[in-house]
Amino acid sequence: YVCLQSRMLQTRKRRFGQIYPVSCLQLKTGDLDPRLFSRLRHLQKLDLSDNLLDKFPNSLTLPDLRVLNCNNNKLEDVTALKQFPLLEELTYENNVYLTVSYLPSLEANVLLDKLSLSKYTAEQVKSIKKKFLKSVQTNVVYGPSSLSEFTRWRVGYISLTLLFFRQGLCINPRKSSHVQDDPAPDKPRTSNQSAKEATPEQGEDVSAEPLHFLQCHSKGNSREDFKTQLWSCVFEPLLDCGARKGETVATCGGESVCLIDCETGTVLKKYKVATEEFFSVAWTTLTMVISDSRKKSHNILAAAGRRGIVKLIHVAADFCYGEIKAHKKPIATVCFSPTRETHLFSVTASYDKRIALWDIGIPDCDYNFKASQLLVLEAISIPLRIAPVPTCPDQYLLAGCESGCFAWNIKLDKEQKTIFQFPDEDGGITTSHRVDGLAFLNDDVIASKSSKPGCIYLWSWSRSFDTKGKGCQRTVSAVILAELEWSMTDLSYLTLSTCPAKDYVFCGDEMGSVWMYNLSNYTRQYHCAFPTQTLFSSVNITAIWKKS
Repeated sequence: YVCLQSRMLQTRKRRFGQIYPVSCLQLKTGDLDPRLFSRLRHLQKLDLSDNLLDKFPNSLTLPDLRVLNCNNNKLEDVTALKQFPLLEELTYENNVYLTVSYLPSLEANVLLDKLSLSKYTAEQVKSIKKKFLKSVQTNVVYGPSSLSEFTRWRVGYISLTLLFFRQGLCINPRKSSHVQDDPAPDKPRTSNQSAKEATPEQGEDVSAEPLHFLQCHSKGNSREDFKTQLWSCVFEPLLDCGARKGETVATCGGESVCLIDCETGTVLKKYKVATEEFFSVAWTTLTMVISDSRKKSHNILAAAGRRGIVKLIHVAADFCYGEIKAHKKPIATVCFSPTRETHLFSVTASYDKRIALWDIGIPDCDYNFKASQLLVLEAISIPLRIAPVPTCPDQYLLAGCESGCFAWNIKLDKEQKTIFQFPDEDGGITTSHRVDGLAFLNDDVIASKSSKPGCIYLWSWSRSFDTKGKGCQRTVSAVILAELEWSMTDLSYLTLSTCPAKDYVFCGDEMGSVWMYNLSNYTRQYHCAFPTQTLFSSVNITAIWKKS
Protein backbone atom coordinates (compact mmCIF):
# COMPACT_ATOMS: atom_id res chain seq x y z
CA TYR A 1 0.00 0.00 0.00
CA VAL A 2 2.82 2.40 0.90
CA CYS A 3 4.62 1.51 -2.34
CA LEU A 4 1.46 2.11 -4.38
CA GLN A 5 0.84 5.46 -2.69
CA SER A 6 4.43 6.53 -3.27
CA ARG A 7 4.25 5.54 -6.95
CA MET A 8 1.03 7.49 -7.45
CA LEU A 9 2.38 10.57 -5.68
CA GLN A 10 5.28 10.52 -8.12
CA THR A 11 2.77 10.37 -10.93
CA ARG A 12 1.06 13.59 -9.89
CA LYS A 13 4.35 15.46 -10.45
CA ARG A 14 4.60 14.27 -14.02
CA ARG A 15 2.99 15.30 -17.29
CA PHE A 16 -0.82 15.62 -17.38
CA GLY A 17 -2.65 12.50 -18.49
CA GLN A 18 0.29 10.10 -18.01
CA ILE A 19 1.17 7.65 -15.26
CA TYR A 20 4.09 5.50 -14.33
CA PRO A 21 3.05 1.85 -14.39
CA VAL A 22 1.93 0.41 -11.07
CA SER A 23 2.94 -3.05 -12.24
CA CYS A 24 4.97 -5.80 -10.61
CA LEU A 25 3.97 -4.69 -7.09
CA GLN A 26 2.14 -7.87 -6.03
CA LEU A 27 -1.02 -5.76 -5.69
CA LYS A 28 -4.26 -7.42 -4.67
CA THR A 29 -7.75 -6.05 -5.25
CA GLY A 30 -7.94 -4.60 -1.74
CA ASP A 31 -4.80 -2.54 -2.42
CA LEU A 32 -6.57 -0.44 -5.07
CA ASP A 33 -7.83 2.22 -2.69
CA PRO A 34 -10.53 4.39 -4.36
CA ARG A 35 -9.40 7.33 -2.20
CA LEU A 36 -6.02 7.34 -3.92
CA PHE A 37 -7.39 6.92 -7.43
CA SER A 38 -9.95 9.67 -6.89
CA ARG A 39 -7.06 12.15 -7.00
CA LEU A 40 -6.28 11.11 -10.59
CA ARG A 41 -9.48 12.19 -12.33
CA HIS A 42 -7.63 13.14 -15.54
CA LEU A 43 -5.63 9.92 -15.77
CA GLN A 44 -5.78 8.45 -19.29
CA LYS A 45 -3.41 5.46 -19.15
CA LEU A 46 -3.06 2.87 -16.39
CA ASP A 47 -0.75 -0.16 -16.29
CA LEU A 48 -1.70 -2.74 -13.65
CA SER A 49 0.06 -5.68 -15.24
CA ASP A 50 1.96 -8.41 -13.36
CA ASN A 51 0.01 -8.14 -10.10
CA LEU A 52 -2.37 -10.41 -8.15
CA LEU A 53 -5.71 -8.75 -8.94
CA ASP A 54 -8.75 -11.04 -9.05
CA LYS A 55 -11.29 -8.28 -9.77
CA PHE A 56 -11.70 -4.50 -10.01
CA PRO A 57 -13.24 -2.29 -7.32
CA ASN A 58 -16.44 -0.62 -8.49
CA SER A 59 -15.47 2.94 -7.53
CA LEU A 60 -12.02 3.86 -8.81
CA THR A 61 -13.34 7.17 -10.23
CA LEU A 62 -11.24 7.47 -13.38
CA PRO A 63 -13.60 9.22 -15.81
CA ASP A 64 -10.92 9.99 -18.43
CA LEU A 65 -9.26 6.57 -18.53
CA ARG A 66 -8.61 5.50 -22.16
CA VAL A 67 -5.96 2.75 -21.97
CA LEU A 68 -5.79 -0.07 -19.41
CA ASN A 69 -3.26 -2.90 -19.19
CA CYS A 70 -4.06 -5.76 -16.79
CA ASN A 71 -1.95 -8.54 -18.24
CA ASN A 72 -0.66 -11.32 -15.98
CA ASN A 73 -3.13 -11.07 -13.10
CA LYS A 74 -5.75 -13.45 -11.70
CA LEU A 75 -8.84 -11.66 -12.98
CA GLU A 76 -12.08 -13.63 -12.96
CA ASP A 77 -14.45 -10.85 -14.03
CA VAL A 78 -14.13 -7.54 -15.88
CA THR A 79 -17.72 -6.31 -15.74
CA ALA A 80 -16.63 -3.55 -13.31
CA LEU A 81 -14.87 -1.90 -16.27
CA LYS A 82 -18.18 -0.33 -17.26
CA GLN A 83 -17.29 2.41 -14.75
CA PHE A 84 -14.75 3.68 -17.33
CA PRO A 85 -17.00 5.19 -20.02
CA LEU A 86 -14.18 6.39 -22.29
CA LEU A 87 -12.09 3.21 -22.23
CA GLU A 88 -10.89 2.40 -25.76
CA GLU A 89 -7.99 0.00 -25.39
CA LEU A 90 -7.92 -2.95 -22.99
CA THR A 91 -5.41 -5.79 -22.71
CA TYR A 92 -5.65 -8.63 -20.22
CA GLU A 93 -3.62 -11.56 -21.50
CA ASN A 94 -2.60 -14.38 -19.16
CA ASN A 95 -5.59 -14.12 -16.85
CA VAL A 96 -6.34 -17.83 -16.86
CA TYR A 97 -9.78 -17.59 -15.23
CA LEU A 98 -11.07 -14.94 -17.60
CA THR A 99 -12.97 -16.28 -20.60
CA VAL A 100 -15.30 -13.43 -21.64
CA SER A 101 -14.18 -10.10 -23.06
CA TYR A 102 -15.82 -6.78 -22.44
CA LEU A 103 -15.84 -3.79 -24.81
CA PRO A 104 -16.86 -0.64 -22.92
CA SER A 105 -16.34 1.74 -25.86
CA LEU A 106 -15.86 1.57 -29.61
CA GLU A 107 -14.09 3.81 -32.07
CA ALA A 108 -17.03 2.87 -34.31
CA ASN A 109 -18.87 5.79 -32.73
CA VAL A 110 -16.39 8.13 -34.37
CA LEU A 111 -16.94 6.47 -37.73
CA LEU A 112 -20.71 6.64 -37.33
CA ASP A 113 -20.62 10.39 -36.71
CA LYS A 114 -19.33 10.78 -40.27
CA LEU A 115 -21.80 8.33 -41.78
CA SER A 116 -25.20 9.28 -43.25
CA LEU A 117 -27.28 6.84 -45.27
CA SER A 118 -30.39 8.88 -45.93
CA LYS A 119 -29.38 9.83 -49.49
CA TYR A 120 -28.46 6.31 -50.66
CA THR A 121 -30.51 3.54 -52.28
CA ALA A 122 -31.12 0.24 -50.51
CA GLU A 123 -28.44 -1.49 -52.62
CA GLN A 124 -25.92 1.25 -51.86
CA VAL A 125 -26.72 1.06 -48.15
CA LYS A 126 -26.01 -2.68 -48.23
CA SER A 127 -22.60 -2.07 -49.79
CA ILE A 128 -21.77 0.74 -47.35
CA LYS A 129 -22.69 -1.42 -44.36
CA LYS A 130 -20.39 -4.18 -45.61
CA LYS A 131 -17.46 -1.78 -46.03
CA PHE A 132 -18.21 -0.14 -42.66
CA LEU A 133 -18.16 -3.48 -40.84
CA LYS A 134 -14.88 -4.50 -42.48
CA SER A 135 -13.31 -1.15 -41.59
CA VAL A 136 -14.38 -1.37 -37.94
CA GLN A 137 -13.13 -4.91 -37.51
CA THR A 138 -9.80 -3.92 -39.06
CA ASN A 139 -9.20 -0.66 -37.19
CA VAL A 140 -10.80 -0.97 -33.76
CA VAL A 141 -8.44 -2.11 -30.99
CA TYR A 142 -10.15 -5.05 -29.34
CA GLY A 143 -7.86 -6.87 -26.96
CA PRO A 144 -5.53 -9.87 -26.86
CA SER A 145 -5.13 -12.50 -29.55
CA SER A 146 -6.38 -15.25 -27.23
CA LEU A 147 -9.91 -13.84 -27.53
CA SER A 148 -9.68 -12.42 -31.03
CA GLU A 149 -12.48 -14.47 -32.59
CA PHE A 150 -15.00 -13.61 -29.89
CA THR A 151 -14.09 -9.93 -29.74
CA ARG A 152 -14.03 -9.63 -33.54
CA TRP A 153 -17.59 -10.92 -33.62
CA ARG A 154 -18.55 -8.60 -30.76
CA VAL A 155 -17.09 -5.55 -32.51
CA GLY A 156 -19.09 -6.38 -35.60
CA TYR A 157 -22.31 -6.93 -33.69
CA ILE A 158 -22.07 -3.68 -31.70
CA SER A 159 -21.07 -1.72 -34.81
CA LEU A 160 -24.05 -2.92 -36.81
CA THR A 161 -26.36 -2.29 -33.88
CA LEU A 162 -25.08 1.30 -33.60
CA LEU A 163 -25.52 1.71 -37.32
CA PHE A 164 -29.08 0.41 -37.33
CA PHE A 165 -30.10 2.52 -34.34
CA ARG A 166 -28.50 5.65 -35.79
CA GLN A 167 -30.40 5.25 -39.05
CA GLY A 168 -33.67 4.01 -37.55
CA LEU A 169 -33.32 0.65 -39.27
CA CYS A 170 -34.26 -2.79 -37.98
CA ILE A 171 -32.45 -6.13 -37.94
CA ASN A 172 -34.56 -8.63 -39.85
CA PRO A 173 -35.42 -11.98 -38.25
CA ARG A 174 -33.13 -14.88 -39.09
CA LYS A 175 -36.03 -17.04 -40.19
CA SER A 176 -39.57 -16.36 -41.31
CA SER A 177 -42.55 -17.29 -39.17
CA HIS A 178 -45.92 -18.68 -40.13
CA VAL A 179 -49.16 -17.25 -38.80
CA GLN A 180 -52.65 -18.46 -39.46
CA ASP A 181 -55.58 -16.20 -40.15
CA ASP A 182 -58.05 -16.09 -37.29
CA PRO A 183 -60.61 -18.82 -37.91
CA ALA A 184 -64.24 -17.77 -38.09
CA PRO A 185 -66.03 -18.36 -34.77
CA ASP A 186 -68.50 -20.74 -36.35
CA LYS A 187 -65.85 -22.70 -38.22
CA PRO A 188 -62.78 -23.31 -36.05
CA ARG A 189 -59.60 -24.35 -37.80
CA THR A 190 -58.01 -27.53 -36.49
CA SER A 191 -54.38 -28.45 -36.33
CA ASN A 192 -54.26 -30.42 -39.60
CA GLN A 193 -54.89 -27.32 -41.71
CA SER A 194 -51.81 -25.64 -43.12
CA ALA A 195 -50.61 -22.29 -41.85
CA LYS A 196 -50.60 -19.24 -44.06
CA GLU A 197 -47.22 -17.62 -44.56
CA ALA A 198 -47.26 -13.96 -43.67
CA THR A 199 -45.15 -11.15 -45.05
CA PRO A 200 -42.61 -9.96 -42.47
CA GLU A 201 -43.31 -6.56 -41.00
CA GLN A 202 -40.66 -4.30 -39.58
CA GLY A 203 -39.81 -5.62 -36.13
CA GLU A 204 -38.95 -3.82 -32.95
CA ASP A 205 -35.39 -2.57 -32.45
CA VAL A 206 -33.97 -4.77 -29.71
CA SER A 207 -30.53 -4.76 -28.17
CA ALA A 208 -29.50 -7.07 -25.36
CA GLU A 209 -26.19 -7.88 -23.77
CA PRO A 210 -25.25 -9.99 -20.75
CA LEU A 211 -24.75 -8.09 -17.52
CA HIS A 212 -23.19 -10.93 -15.51
CA PHE A 213 -21.85 -14.44 -16.02
CA LEU A 214 -22.11 -16.60 -12.92
CA GLN A 215 -20.76 -20.04 -12.13
CA CYS A 216 -22.37 -20.46 -8.73
CA HIS A 217 -23.62 -24.06 -8.93
CA SER A 218 -20.34 -25.86 -9.57
CA LYS A 219 -19.55 -28.81 -7.33
CA GLY A 220 -17.26 -27.82 -4.46
CA ASN A 221 -17.15 -24.29 -5.94
CA SER A 222 -14.69 -25.58 -8.52
CA ARG A 223 -13.98 -23.37 -11.52
CA GLU A 224 -13.28 -26.52 -13.53
CA ASP A 225 -16.79 -27.96 -13.10
CA PHE A 226 -18.80 -27.39 -16.27
CA LYS A 227 -20.83 -30.59 -15.91
CA THR A 228 -23.28 -29.45 -13.22
CA GLN A 229 -26.59 -28.71 -14.90
CA LEU A 230 -28.69 -25.61 -14.24
CA TRP A 231 -32.34 -26.67 -14.23
CA SER A 232 -34.56 -23.81 -13.10
CA CYS A 233 -34.61 -20.03 -12.74
CA VAL A 234 -37.53 -18.10 -11.15
CA PHE A 235 -37.83 -14.40 -10.24
CA GLU A 236 -38.90 -13.46 -6.74
CA PRO A 237 -42.45 -12.03 -6.56
CA LEU A 238 -43.33 -8.54 -5.36
CA LEU A 239 -44.18 -8.12 -1.67
CA ASP A 240 -46.68 -5.65 -0.22
CA CYS A 241 -43.82 -3.74 1.38
CA GLY A 242 -42.79 -2.54 -2.08
CA ALA A 243 -39.71 -4.64 -2.89
CA ARG A 244 -38.89 -4.23 -6.56
CA LYS A 245 -40.22 -7.05 -8.70
CA GLY A 246 -37.53 -9.04 -10.45
CA GLU A 247 -34.74 -7.69 -8.24
CA THR A 248 -33.70 -11.18 -7.19
CA VAL A 249 -33.87 -14.55 -8.89
CA ALA A 250 -33.68 -18.09 -7.52
CA THR A 251 -31.74 -20.69 -9.47
CA CYS A 252 -31.12 -24.37 -8.83
CA GLY A 253 -28.75 -27.03 -10.09
CA GLY A 254 -26.54 -29.68 -8.59
CA GLU A 255 -26.58 -29.69 -4.81
CA SER A 256 -27.45 -26.01 -4.37
CA VAL A 257 -30.14 -23.36 -4.63
CA CYS A 258 -28.93 -19.77 -5.10
CA LEU A 259 -30.57 -16.39 -4.65
CA ILE A 260 -28.99 -13.80 -6.96
CA ASP A 261 -29.21 -10.01 -7.12
CA CYS A 262 -29.80 -9.34 -10.83
CA GLU A 263 -28.49 -5.78 -10.78
CA THR A 264 -25.12 -6.51 -9.19
CA GLY A 265 -24.75 -10.19 -10.08
CA THR A 266 -24.10 -10.98 -6.42
CA VAL A 267 -25.04 -14.37 -5.01
CA LEU A 268 -26.92 -13.21 -1.92
CA LYS A 269 -27.65 -16.63 -0.43
CA LYS A 270 -26.80 -20.24 -1.16
CA TYR A 271 -28.60 -23.27 0.22
CA LYS A 272 -26.87 -26.65 -0.17
CA VAL A 273 -27.82 -30.28 0.44
CA ALA A 274 -24.86 -32.57 -0.16
CA THR A 275 -26.89 -35.62 -1.23
CA GLU A 276 -29.42 -33.76 -3.39
CA GLU A 277 -29.62 -32.67 -7.03
CA PHE A 278 -32.17 -29.88 -7.36
CA PHE A 279 -34.30 -29.78 -10.51
CA SER A 280 -36.95 -27.14 -9.81
CA VAL A 281 -37.75 -24.09 -7.67
CA ALA A 282 -40.99 -22.12 -7.23
CA TRP A 283 -42.05 -19.05 -5.24
CA THR A 284 -45.17 -18.38 -3.20
CA THR A 285 -46.11 -15.57 -0.81
CA LEU A 286 -47.58 -16.64 2.53
CA THR A 287 -49.19 -14.41 5.17
CA MET A 288 -47.56 -15.65 8.35
CA VAL A 289 -48.18 -14.84 12.01
CA ILE A 290 -45.03 -13.46 13.59
CA SER A 291 -44.06 -13.49 17.28
CA ASP A 292 -46.23 -10.55 18.43
CA SER A 293 -49.35 -12.03 16.76
CA ARG A 294 -49.12 -9.62 13.83
CA LYS A 295 -49.46 -10.90 10.26
CA LYS A 296 -46.83 -10.30 7.64
CA SER A 297 -46.29 -11.47 4.06
CA HIS A 298 -43.14 -13.47 3.35
CA ASN A 299 -41.82 -15.08 0.19
CA ILE A 300 -41.32 -18.81 0.54
CA LEU A 301 -39.22 -20.83 -1.89
CA ALA A 302 -39.98 -24.47 -2.64
CA ALA A 303 -37.09 -26.55 -4.05
CA ALA A 304 -37.21 -30.17 -5.16
CA GLY A 305 -35.12 -32.71 -7.01
CA ARG A 306 -33.71 -36.20 -7.20
CA ARG A 307 -34.70 -37.36 -3.71
CA GLY A 308 -38.42 -36.68 -4.25
CA ILE A 309 -38.45 -34.23 -1.32
CA VAL A 310 -39.79 -30.64 -1.43
CA LYS A 311 -37.72 -28.27 0.70
CA LEU A 312 -39.53 -25.18 2.06
CA ILE A 313 -37.23 -22.18 2.58
CA HIS A 314 -38.07 -18.91 4.31
CA VAL A 315 -35.60 -16.81 2.36
CA ALA A 316 -35.69 -13.64 4.47
CA ALA A 317 -34.90 -15.67 7.60
CA ASP A 318 -32.25 -17.81 5.84
CA PHE A 319 -34.06 -20.85 7.17
CA CYS A 320 -35.25 -24.12 5.63
CA TYR A 321 -38.17 -24.71 7.96
CA GLY A 322 -39.53 -27.96 6.59
CA GLU A 323 -39.70 -30.65 3.96
CA ILE A 324 -42.43 -32.71 2.31
CA LYS A 325 -41.79 -36.26 1.12
CA ALA A 326 -43.86 -35.70 -1.99
CA HIS A 327 -42.80 -38.65 -4.17
CA LYS A 328 -40.76 -41.82 -4.06
CA LYS A 329 -39.22 -40.84 -7.39
CA PRO A 330 -37.29 -37.71 -8.46
CA ILE A 331 -39.34 -34.51 -8.85
CA ALA A 332 -38.91 -32.76 -12.20
CA THR A 333 -41.11 -29.72 -11.69
CA VAL A 334 -42.90 -27.85 -8.91
CA CYS A 335 -45.48 -25.13 -9.51
CA PHE A 336 -47.71 -23.10 -7.17
CA SER A 337 -51.32 -22.27 -7.96
CA PRO A 338 -51.70 -18.59 -8.96
CA THR A 339 -54.83 -18.22 -6.78
CA ARG A 340 -54.19 -20.49 -3.78
CA GLU A 341 -50.82 -19.66 -2.28
CA THR A 342 -50.47 -22.92 -0.34
CA HIS A 343 -51.37 -25.25 -3.24
CA LEU A 344 -48.29 -26.82 -4.82
CA PHE A 345 -48.24 -29.12 -7.86
CA SER A 346 -45.30 -31.53 -8.02
CA VAL A 347 -44.38 -33.68 -11.01
CA THR A 348 -42.23 -36.81 -10.93
CA ALA A 349 -39.36 -37.16 -13.35
CA SER A 350 -39.67 -40.93 -13.55
CA TYR A 351 -41.89 -43.65 -14.89
CA ASP A 352 -44.58 -43.55 -12.21
CA LYS A 353 -46.14 -40.73 -14.33
CA ARG A 354 -47.76 -38.87 -11.45
CA ILE A 355 -48.70 -35.28 -10.72
CA ALA A 356 -49.56 -34.54 -7.10
CA LEU A 357 -51.32 -31.53 -5.59
CA TRP A 358 -50.25 -30.57 -2.07
CA ASP A 359 -51.43 -28.06 0.48
CA ILE A 360 -48.19 -26.99 2.19
CA GLY A 361 -50.02 -25.13 4.98
CA ILE A 362 -48.88 -21.91 6.66
CA PRO A 363 -46.16 -22.11 9.32
CA ASP A 364 -46.76 -20.49 12.71
CA CYS A 365 -44.25 -18.32 14.54
CA ASP A 366 -42.30 -21.44 15.52
CA TYR A 367 -42.39 -22.75 11.94
CA ASN A 368 -44.74 -25.59 12.75
CA PHE A 369 -46.82 -26.48 9.69
CA LYS A 370 -49.03 -29.25 8.39
CA ALA A 371 -48.89 -30.42 4.78
CA SER A 372 -51.50 -32.64 3.13
CA GLN A 373 -51.90 -34.31 -0.24
CA LEU A 374 -55.08 -33.21 -2.01
CA LEU A 375 -55.03 -35.36 -5.15
CA VAL A 376 -52.87 -37.43 -7.48
CA LEU A 377 -53.24 -37.36 -11.27
CA GLU A 378 -52.16 -40.33 -13.37
CA ALA A 379 -50.65 -39.37 -16.72
CA ILE A 380 -50.43 -41.69 -19.73
CA SER A 381 -46.75 -40.80 -20.18
CA ILE A 382 -44.06 -38.96 -18.23
CA PRO A 383 -45.11 -35.36 -17.41
CA LEU A 384 -42.51 -32.76 -18.42
CA ARG A 385 -44.17 -29.34 -17.98
CA ILE A 386 -47.33 -28.20 -16.19
CA ALA A 387 -49.40 -24.99 -16.27
CA PRO A 388 -52.61 -24.13 -14.41
CA VAL A 389 -55.14 -22.57 -16.81
CA PRO A 390 -55.19 -18.80 -15.97
CA THR A 391 -58.95 -18.33 -16.36
CA CYS A 392 -59.76 -21.29 -14.09
CA PRO A 393 -56.59 -22.37 -12.21
CA ASP A 394 -58.55 -24.19 -9.50
CA GLN A 395 -60.34 -26.35 -12.05
CA TYR A 396 -58.06 -27.18 -14.96
CA LEU A 397 -54.40 -28.19 -15.18
CA LEU A 398 -52.52 -28.47 -18.48
CA ALA A 399 -49.49 -30.74 -18.83
CA GLY A 400 -46.96 -31.41 -21.57
CA CYS A 401 -45.82 -35.04 -21.51
CA GLU A 402 -43.47 -37.41 -23.32
CA SER A 403 -46.22 -38.64 -25.65
CA GLY A 404 -48.84 -35.90 -25.68
CA CYS A 405 -50.48 -32.84 -24.16
CA PHE A 406 -53.23 -33.36 -21.57
CA ALA A 407 -55.68 -31.36 -19.47
CA TRP A 408 -57.36 -32.51 -16.25
CA ASN A 409 -60.47 -31.27 -14.52
CA ILE A 410 -59.11 -31.34 -10.97
CA LYS A 411 -62.42 -30.39 -9.33
CA LEU A 412 -64.23 -33.60 -10.22
CA ASP A 413 -64.28 -36.59 -7.90
CA LYS A 414 -63.72 -38.83 -10.89
CA GLU A 415 -60.64 -38.04 -12.98
CA GLN A 416 -61.47 -36.48 -16.36
CA LYS A 417 -58.71 -36.14 -18.94
CA THR A 418 -58.55 -34.32 -22.30
CA ILE A 419 -55.96 -35.24 -24.93
CA PHE A 420 -54.90 -32.67 -27.55
CA GLN A 421 -53.95 -33.50 -31.13
CA PHE A 422 -51.20 -31.72 -33.05
CA PRO A 423 -49.79 -31.86 -36.62
CA ASP A 424 -47.37 -34.70 -37.32
CA GLU A 425 -44.39 -34.85 -39.67
CA ASP A 426 -46.47 -36.37 -42.47
CA GLY A 427 -49.06 -33.60 -42.54
CA GLY A 428 -51.68 -35.45 -40.52
CA ILE A 429 -52.61 -35.08 -36.87
CA THR A 430 -51.51 -37.13 -33.89
CA THR A 431 -51.90 -37.37 -30.13
CA SER A 432 -48.44 -38.92 -29.81
CA HIS A 433 -46.60 -35.60 -29.70
CA ARG A 434 -43.91 -34.93 -27.10
CA VAL A 435 -44.50 -31.53 -25.49
CA ASP A 436 -41.36 -30.51 -23.58
CA GLY A 437 -42.10 -26.77 -23.52
CA LEU A 438 -45.39 -25.28 -22.31
CA ALA A 439 -46.51 -21.85 -21.02
CA PHE A 440 -49.49 -19.49 -21.31
CA LEU A 441 -48.81 -16.28 -23.22
CA ASN A 442 -52.03 -14.74 -21.87
CA ASP A 443 -55.34 -15.97 -20.48
CA ASP A 444 -56.11 -17.92 -23.64
CA VAL A 445 -53.06 -18.38 -25.89
CA ILE A 446 -50.68 -21.26 -25.15
CA ALA A 447 -47.09 -21.56 -26.41
CA SER A 448 -45.85 -25.15 -26.69
CA LYS A 449 -42.98 -26.90 -28.43
CA SER A 450 -41.44 -30.24 -29.18
CA SER A 451 -37.92 -31.02 -30.29
CA LYS A 452 -38.71 -32.47 -33.71
CA PRO A 453 -41.09 -30.19 -35.71
CA GLY A 454 -38.68 -27.24 -35.57
CA CYS A 455 -41.42 -24.82 -34.52
CA ILE A 456 -43.27 -23.40 -31.54
CA TYR A 457 -47.06 -23.63 -31.69
CA LEU A 458 -49.37 -20.88 -30.49
CA TRP A 459 -52.83 -22.31 -29.87
CA SER A 460 -56.08 -21.32 -28.20
CA TRP A 461 -57.27 -22.93 -24.98
CA SER A 462 -60.88 -21.72 -25.30
CA ARG A 463 -61.24 -22.82 -28.92
CA SER A 464 -59.53 -26.15 -28.39
CA PHE A 465 -61.08 -27.23 -25.12
CA ASP A 466 -64.71 -28.33 -25.12
CA THR A 467 -66.17 -27.89 -21.64
CA LYS A 468 -69.30 -29.79 -22.69
CA GLY A 469 -67.43 -32.97 -23.55
CA LYS A 470 -68.59 -36.23 -21.97
CA GLY A 471 -66.64 -39.14 -20.54
CA CYS A 472 -63.53 -39.56 -18.44
CA GLN A 473 -61.24 -39.24 -21.49
CA ARG A 474 -61.72 -37.39 -24.77
CA THR A 475 -59.57 -36.25 -27.68
CA VAL A 476 -59.73 -32.79 -29.28
CA SER A 477 -57.68 -31.01 -31.94
CA ALA A 478 -55.56 -28.06 -30.82
CA VAL A 479 -56.72 -24.95 -32.69
CA ILE A 480 -53.35 -23.61 -33.79
CA LEU A 481 -53.14 -19.85 -34.27
CA ALA A 482 -49.50 -19.59 -35.33
CA GLU A 483 -46.34 -21.56 -35.98
CA LEU A 484 -43.14 -19.80 -34.92
CA GLU A 485 -39.96 -20.97 -36.61
CA TRP A 486 -37.51 -22.46 -34.12
CA SER A 487 -34.43 -24.71 -34.14
CA MET A 488 -34.56 -27.99 -36.09
CA THR A 489 -33.02 -29.84 -33.17
CA ASP A 490 -33.54 -33.36 -31.83
CA LEU A 491 -32.44 -32.23 -28.36
CA SER A 492 -35.28 -32.38 -25.84
CA TYR A 493 -36.24 -30.40 -22.72
CA LEU A 494 -34.94 -27.00 -23.83
CA THR A 495 -36.74 -24.39 -21.75
CA LEU A 496 -39.60 -22.32 -23.13
CA SER A 497 -40.98 -19.40 -21.13
CA THR A 498 -43.27 -16.41 -21.65
CA CYS A 499 -43.61 -12.84 -20.41
CA PRO A 500 -47.38 -12.16 -20.54
CA ALA A 501 -46.94 -8.50 -19.55
CA LYS A 502 -44.91 -7.87 -22.73
CA ASP A 503 -46.33 -10.63 -24.98
CA TYR A 504 -42.87 -12.19 -25.32
CA VAL A 505 -41.94 -15.83 -25.84
CA PHE A 506 -38.40 -17.02 -25.10
CA CYS A 507 -36.81 -20.34 -25.96
CA GLY A 508 -33.25 -21.64 -25.88
CA ASP A 509 -31.73 -23.93 -28.48
CA GLU A 510 -29.01 -26.57 -28.72
CA MET A 511 -26.39 -24.00 -29.77
CA GLY A 512 -26.67 -21.98 -26.56
CA SER A 513 -28.72 -19.19 -28.15
CA VAL A 514 -31.96 -17.62 -26.94
CA TRP A 515 -34.82 -17.00 -29.38
CA MET A 516 -37.09 -14.09 -28.49
CA TYR A 517 -40.48 -13.56 -30.13
CA ASN A 518 -42.36 -10.27 -29.80
CA LEU A 519 -46.05 -11.09 -30.23
CA SER A 520 -47.60 -7.84 -29.04
CA ASN A 521 -49.08 -6.97 -32.45
CA TYR A 522 -50.34 -10.49 -32.91
CA THR A 523 -52.07 -10.75 -29.55
CA ARG A 524 -53.75 -7.39 -30.08
CA GLN A 525 -55.09 -8.24 -33.50
CA TYR A 526 -55.17 -12.01 -32.98
CA HIS A 527 -54.50 -12.60 -36.70
CA CYS A 528 -52.64 -11.35 -39.78
CA ALA A 529 -49.65 -9.99 -37.84
CA PHE A 530 -46.06 -11.13 -38.09
CA PRO A 531 -44.42 -12.10 -34.78
CA THR A 532 -40.96 -10.60 -34.60
CA GLN A 533 -38.20 -12.94 -33.49
CA THR A 534 -34.68 -11.99 -32.49
CA LEU A 535 -31.78 -14.34 -31.88
CA PHE A 536 -29.54 -13.65 -28.90
CA SER A 537 -26.27 -15.42 -28.20
CA SER A 538 -25.70 -17.18 -24.88
CA VAL A 539 -23.20 -19.49 -23.19
CA ASN A 540 -23.34 -22.59 -21.00
CA ILE A 541 -23.14 -20.54 -17.81
CA THR A 542 -25.93 -18.68 -16.02
CA ALA A 543 -26.35 -15.33 -17.78
CA ILE A 544 -28.38 -12.32 -16.66
CA TRP A 545 -29.40 -10.14 -19.58
CA LYS A 546 -30.25 -6.46 -19.79
CA LYS A 547 -32.64 -5.09 -22.40
CA SER A 548 -31.96 -1.53 -23.53
